[in-house]
Amino acid sequence: MQVRTRFAPSPTGFLHIGGARTALFSWAYARRHAGKFILRIEDTDVERSTAQSVSAILEGMQWLGLDWDEGPFFQMQRLARYKEVAEQLIAAGHAYRDYMPKQELDALRAQQTARGEKPRYDRAIGQRYRGEGPAPVRFRTPQEGSVGWHDLVKGPIAFPNAELDDLVLLRADGVPTYNFGVVVDDLDMQISHVIRGDDHVNNTPRQIHIFNALEKPLPAFAHLPMILGGDGERLSKRHGAVSVTQYRDDGYLPEALLNYLARLGWSHGDDEIFSMRDLVQWFELQHVSGSPARFDPEKLKWLNQHYIKAAPDERLAGLVASELKKRTIPLEKGPPLALVISLLKDRAHTVLELADAAMLFYSFDMKPLEERVPETLNALKLLREKLGAVAWQRAEIGNAIKEVVKSSGLKMPQLAMPLRQIVTGRTQTPSIDAVLELLGRDTVLERMALHLDK
Repeated sequence: MQVRTRFAPSPTGFLHIGGARTALFSWAYARRHAGKFILRIEDTDVERSTAQSVSAILEGMQWLGLDWDEGPFFQMQRLARYKEVAEQLIAAGHAYRDYMPKQELDALRAQQTARGEKPRYDRAIGQRYRGEGPAPVRFRTPQEGSVGWHDLVKGPIAFPNAELDDLVLLRADGVPTYNFGVVVDDLDMQISHVIRGDDHVNNTPRQIHIFNALEKPLPAFAHLPMILGGDGERLSKRHGAVSVTQYRDDGYLPEALLNYLARLGWSHGDDEIFSMRDLVQWFELQHVSGSPARFDPEKLKWLNQHYIKAAPDERLAGLVASELKKRTIPLEKGPPLALVISLLKDRAHTVLELADAAMLFYSFDMKPLEERVPETLNALKLLREKLGAVAWQRAEIGNAIKEVVKSSGLKMPQLAMPLRQIVTGRTQTPSIDAVLELLGRDTVLERMALHLDK
């Protein structure tokens, strides 16, 4: 049997961290077993589903590199199929049309709540009502015994059937409910492994009953542990649970986010840093923990710094150029951006930090020296003379600075700090000789003159 997994987001928002991890694990499992990864858009929540959300989900998947083999399929384009299967279940006695008025159902649930009972549909009461025409279709849920499965992550799970009432399969308008649409889609798409968050555990017994009523084999189920914030609470925006594309816009690399997501609830020994090729080779569901994972933004930032250091300079230059363009920073008169990136990238945690640092080579904000100490000014003037004559190479520039420090009796910080300030407008930069080399002789001498010729 070929492995076929699926990712089935609801287009009511962006692709978030939890959804991206589910997609990653489903994708990795399919790739690990030379199977197929299917993308399905579950858009039956008509009021909340938007085309913008669909685009955001697809954009996030594409940025992460989670390529799908089939789809995207849309549930709202399959309404005739759901109706067909619902009619099969009615004909076989596994489902029925429910003509109980909504106000009666609401009253029944209110009474149950008042008695301290769990609100649920009462089939005996509901079937007293008769009618014609469109009506919700309910599943005739078995009331005896239990229903269970062996979860590939959580192990054996079982539910008493008495806890399950007759769920609606098809609404009166022909739109399927979640549990019904999922089963029909998984059957038609021949899904072999359903990998999803453990918030779906309570849905699984209902879906198993529908599979059984249709006399179809069950897929394997694997429910992934929840992702929590560092405080142990459910992950939210205050923990950094923003959209995947927001991480892109904040300067994270896709390989860093994928690497981090893979370690949220899954492990391969003590390996912390690995490629997606490694993940595909290693990934098995038995290595997924059944316990909740904790999201650590600082760990993600650390991983991102690693991948920035390892990334080709030209690739980073393209990303930084796009960011500087947004800031209307001209690059034409500065040094080649790839050389700037090579100098700066070891210190940066994100592409945005890299862009911030790179701006000193393309945007100069002149600031007066805080202290115009005569000995320092004389040393800077001497240095300007030497810089006008040396070969413009980092080693020669560095030697010139050291010679002036020695001859003036100053300490290196007493010269280097004001030199940084007058040439870059900043008090902190990488090695000043490397910065001067990239800025170029003319620019350096021109900026020094602005301060010293007063």
